Amino acid sequence: MYDIVGIGNALVDTQFKVTHELIDTLGLKIDQMTLSSSEEHAPIIAKLIEEQAESVSDCGGSATNSLVAASMFGANCFHNCKIADDEDGHRYLTSLNETGVHHSGQMSDPAILPTGKCLILVTPDAKRTMLTALNVSAAMNKEDIVKDSLVAAKIFYMEGYMVTSDENYAALNTAIDAAKANDRLLKVLSLSDPGIVEIFKERFKEVESQGLDFILCNADEAMAFTETASLEEAISSLKKKPYKSAITTGADGCWIVDGDSVSQVPGIKINPIDTNGAGDMFAGCFMYALLEGCSLNECAEFANYGASKVVETFGPRLDALGYSEVRKKFKNN
Repeated sequence: MYDIVGIGNALVDTQFKVTHELIDTLGLKIDQMTLSSSEEHAPIIAKLIEEQAESVSDCGGSATNSLVAASMFGANCFHNCKIADDEDGHRYLTSLNETGVHHSGQMSDPAILPTGKCLILVTPDAKRTMLTALNVSAAMNKEDIVKDSLVAAKIFYMEGYMVTSDENYAALNTAIDAAKANDRLLKVLSLSDPGIVEIFKERFKEVESQGLDFILCNADEAMAFTETASLEEAISSLKKKPYKSAITTGADGCWIVDGDSVSQVPGIKINPIDTNGAGDMFAGCFMYALLEGCSLNECAEFANYGASKVVETFGPRLDALGYSEVRKKFKNN
């Protein structure tokens, strides 16, 4: 029996420190994700390497980072994702194995599509702008879902990016159908990105209509999802929902919405370096605390703390010692 079963994109991340001028030159929207291709990545990466921009590379994807965090804390996790039988795909599987996250081990023909990649540009204000080439990840379909992984799981974690291709959306719905056989399963949806929510709003609404227990999002995603113009209006809309919501607000912490009960959980004061992966860490911490029987506010306190540790780090994850220290803080509290 798995504690958490996730579904999401498998990506190898390459992250660079850049200036705001480069973001403007590339015509990108700061702090959002844009779908692109490996061919579009190549000249950008070449330029950054030529300029000797500081960089870090690791295996990622939003749900992946969340599952890795929960697994490093002690949760038993399984990931439904798709990779190719290439160098990046093997590196990705090795990363999952090293962090204790289970996977079917299936790999597709790299001659058709390679493993997914994400180029992450981090500006001096710690915001991250992403260019994502989903590659074979976008081709994950209903045949790739390990339905048995959901039969006795405790939490089903859905990455919002799964609505961006027809194949991924079919895979997501197959997993949702399989999850219906498990009456005790908590269904958690991450909204992932405000631009994605706006473009694929109908698909998000369809996922919502099939039953959720939690939505995890930031303020911009909450407003996009509820079609409101302010955080206050978004909270008012989410109060009417049958599920609970956790809305992150950066350094200010987060809001927990549970029907008419609304509470603000303060953030941790730090010197921010890189916000990439903060939301993923928040989700991993939040779900782990849920498994441990914590109250919603206690889950949020732990998630805020874990996210703050990632924001103090260049890169979307912590090292083994970092995760151990975060878990120690949780156990001490």
